[in-house]
This record gives sequence, structure tokens and C-alpha cells, in this order.
Amino acid sequence: MGIEQWITLPGPGKHIVLISGDEEYRSEEALPMLAQVLAKHHGFKCTVLFAIDPATGLVDPNCQTNIPGMHLLDTADMVVLFVRFRELPDADMAHFVRYVEAGKPLLGIRTSTHAFRYSRNPASPFARYSCNQPDGGFGRQVLGEKWVGHHGKHRVESTRAVPRPTGHPILRGVGNIWGPTDVYAVNPPPDVEVLVDGHVLTGMNPADPVKPNTPTMPVAWIRELKGARVFCSTMGAATDLRDRSLRRLLVNGIYWCLGMENQIDPHRSVDPVGSYNPTDYGLRKEPTGKRPAEFFQ
Repeated sequence: MGIEQWITLPGPGKHIVLISGDEEYRSEEALPMLAQVLAKHHGFKCTVLFAIDPATGLVDPNCQTNIPGMHLLDTADMVVLFVRFRELPDADMAHFVRYVEAGKPLLGIRTSTHAFRYSRNPASPFARYSCNQPDGGFGRQVLGEKWVGHHGKHRVESTRAVPRPTGHPILRGVGNIWGPTDVYAVNPPPDVEVLVDGHVLTGMNPADPVKPNTPTMPVAWIRELKGARVFCSTMGAATDLRDRSLRRLLVNGIYWCLGMENQIDPHRSVDPVGSYNPTDYGLRKEPTGKRPAEFFQ
């Protein structure tokens, strides 16, 4: 492989592949942190894939056509997806589509509702996953929703997420969540089970009041699709993941997706390994200037 284009953290447990690649919410920072939590505190083997500029070997979320390591999905036990508007070569995309259509577990974060957009090669056999398809493509057909719009005002109104009192094992140890990103507008299908509702706040601080006369929106839900367990959270930007309850929600969701809900322990650590100081979100104008290993403590 030459210079490492993906990073694997060893662990005795199941193999989780975490796929980053979005231009705005710093998935290249969020997923390495989450992988370290899963590997160190929970014993999973974790591999993180990145959008890589093939000319430089550097992580560049604006490179929508290259995520090396997709073949690792052929033997993965679990996939965590945090991408936006990707259009991978058919040979790489085939690994992802086979994984999904084999009915294997999947967790999608934030922009994964609009994970793929085929503009360069609309004749691709995988263009059916494009977010601009009439049926909503991958987002709506697999995760349960595609991109609809911002429900809260972007970069003006933050999110307070409140778990529903369902007793679902994913919610063990999960309290109210605050994140600086806004609530997405969603309308998931009736076969999903909503776990967490998002309240729009009037400002960008956790103590800001809820915006009056504004309905909540689901921000985390689950569904079972062709035998696969699927979890989706529209929260999860790198800055959102400073919230411990959101980290626990995602970790618990991974256990559930893997059919390991009996092992969800609300007291087991979800603390970052080392310091975690994520970059504020916003559309990235330049490459990161970093290699994959530089995103790990």
C-alpha cells in the first residue's frame, strides 16, 4: 500500500470499518476518535477509511471519488458511515453495495442521509444509490431518510436531543444531548423506531431555550431491513461528539446493530483516548494537509 491510506486499530472483537468523507462536519476527525473509543474501551478491531487525494496521499474531504480500502468491507462485521455526496469508482462502490445488500449491520451519521450523488457517471449501475433518485436513493431506502433540509437555522440554532422513554437498550446511560449543529428536517417511514427527538434551540449554547412553536424532529432511529439492523443519527459532527451522551448513543447503537445489546454497559467508558479538540464545522475550502495517521492520538 505504500504510505498508509487507512488506519487499523487492533482489538480482539468484531471488525468495524468506519468510512469518513464529508466536506463540512469533520468526519475525518470524528471517526478516528470514535474508533479509538471502540478499540481501547470496548475491544473492537477498527479500521478508519478516508477521502484521499490520490495525487498527494493526503486526506481531502473534497475529493469525492476516492476512498481507499473499500475492499475491507468484504470481511467487515459492521460499517459506520459518515460521508456526503460521494461518487466512487464502480469497482470500489461494489464492495459497499454488496455489504448492504447482504443484510449486514450499518450505522449512518448526519450527512449519510445524502451519502452518494452521481453527477459524473449517471449511467453507473450504482447510481440507484444517488440521493437525487426519485425514491431517495441510499438514504431513504436504507437509512430511512434522505436530505430534506435544515429544520433549525444553520449555525444559528443548535440542538437539544432528548431520548424517548422507551427502555430500548441503545438508550442505556444516554441522557439529554447538546450539539452545535442544527436539527435536520426528516420524515422517516413508519417502519422505523424513533429513539431520540431533536429540539431546536434559539441559540448556540446548551442553556438556550427551546424555540417556541417549533415541532421536534427525530434525530436518531433504528430499523430492521432485510434482516439487517440499521441505526441512523442526524447528529454526529465532530463538535457534536464532544457530548458524552451522544458518544454513548453511537457506541450503544453499534452494539445493537451487531446483535450484542446484552453487552451494552452504561458504565463502560466512552471517553476519548487522549485529548479531543475537534475543528468547528463548515464547508472545507482546502485539503486537511494531513495523512490518516495524524488524526489519531
